[in-house]
Amino acid sequence: MLEKIDVLRARLGVSYREAREALEAAGGDVVEALVLLEERRRRTRAVELAEGLRELLRRAYHTRLRIKKGEQTVLEVPGLWGALAGLGMLASSELALLGAAATLVGMANRYTLELAREPDI
Repeated sequence: MLEKIDVLRARLGVSYREAREALEAAGGDVVEALVLLEERRRRTRAVELAEGLRELLRRAYHTRLRIKKGEQTVLEVPGLWGALAGLGMLASSELALLGAAATLVGMANRYTLELAREPDI
């Protein structure tokens, strides 16, 4: 049993307890224990990603984006719009190019971007 635990630990870097529990759940089958541990790791990553996205959206909800030229505010939008635009740029290379072009034009014309956090309610 200890050799099987060592195999699991070497392959996945899990603790002795995790390896032992996976082996017990798999009836001592090392390959089945590997599958169980990989599925558990995948679910954990998915939950962490969802929680990170939820936190990003929560923060974006309490943030305002302001585009300014000097002291004058030219455009003010909810931070959620900016977060969604960022996700869109990650999903589409065309949107990423459009965002990069808009950034360069804004910098050339001395526009600034200001993030203003609203107090959490």
